Amino acid sequence: MKNILVPTDFSPEAHNAFGVAVAMARHTGGQLTLLHVLDAIDSGGGGFSTVGAPVGEDSINQIFAIKLIESTKRRLHALAAEAGHLAPGVPVHEVVEITRVGEGILHAINHHTIDLVVLGARGHGAMEHFFVSSTTERLIRLAPCPVLTVKHPHPDYRVQDILFPSDFSAEAARALGGLAAMRAAFPEATLHLLHVAGGRGDHLAEQQMRDFAAQHELGECETAEVDANAVSTGIEEYARQLGVDLVVIPTHVRSGLSRFLQTSIAETVATHAFPPVLTYHFAGE
Repeated sequence: MKNILVPTDFSPEAHNAFGVAVAMARHTGGQLTLLHVLDAIDSGGGGFSTVGAPVGEDSINQIFAIKLIESTKRRLHALAAEAGHLAPGVPVHEVVEITRVGEGILHAINHHTIDLVVLGARGHGAMEHFFVSSTTERLIRLAPCPVLTVKHPHPDYRVQDILFPSDFSAEAARALGGLAAMRAAFPEATLHLLHVAGGRGDHLAEQQMRDFAAQHELGECETAEVDANAVSTGIEEYARQLGVDLVVIPTHVRSGLSRFLQTSIAETVATHAFPPVLTYHFAGE
């Protein structure tokens, strides 16, 4: 996860994500691609425009679009300079896309062969910025790479405690790729395994979690089980209580499977939990 994409709308939440991405790139020896998507200035209706090319027949609209692009480039350049100050030696690239926000991010992921997206998240109702829950949820469902969602500032971000919530079933065992990547990137971090019991007799013995960890070579880890009316609520509350630095949740886009692997659970945790949340799909999805 060394080729990191950081979409930004220059909001405080996007800057929170930027800070975490810089820290991760510095730690892993990765590189950053800073992306801003200019929405609805392409009168052609749909495609990607070449930045700096004419965007309409009306000269006033063209002047406005050119000024907006120039301003965007200056703001991206300032972010790149900030990254250079925080993490000297980390390569930083600046990209402007002209299309709808979701499409622009997905296009950049594929075009720049991105390994990880670090995304600022806002709640519903914050319509003055484009990182509302709907955008975050769409990327969790559609992004071909892991998505790390950041809601709050995390100065001098370090990963010392990783939380992995699961039902520790055979199905869950097929979705350990993202966790393995984080463990490899942060080998000194403590891994915490969590099971959320929903009051339906689905309690899980601690030994089952330890057997799961041993079987899949997860190394030394802590185990816990909590009761909650909703899986997402249990995860969020335990993450805050323990003060973890990262929550890792695999997701399955198909329905009818483990409730721990439903994409809706990941979406809810990603847009509500205090620490950054890494979501990723089963291999091949």
